[in-house]
Amino acid sequence: MSPSQLIAFLNALNLGDVGALGVKLEEASTECARLGHEDLSVHLGQARAALSTGDVKTYRKRIETVVARLGHLR
Repeated sequence: MSPSQLIAFLNALNLGDVGALGVKLEEASTECARLGHEDLSVHLGQARAALSTGDVKTYRKRIETVVARLGHLR
């Protein structure tokens, strides 16, 4: 997945089953790590943890951070 594809993928994570969102976050995290961006992978792990505890504010903040940083990689 390219950074542009990851941005589109992450921007599409708005609604859905928490478990399904967690799986998608794990997939995006794996792709970030594969692209050599471990720091972004860590942020996505934090987003997944926040989602599982119901901390929507932190979840969105982490996703937005990753999307913004991926935008600079295009």
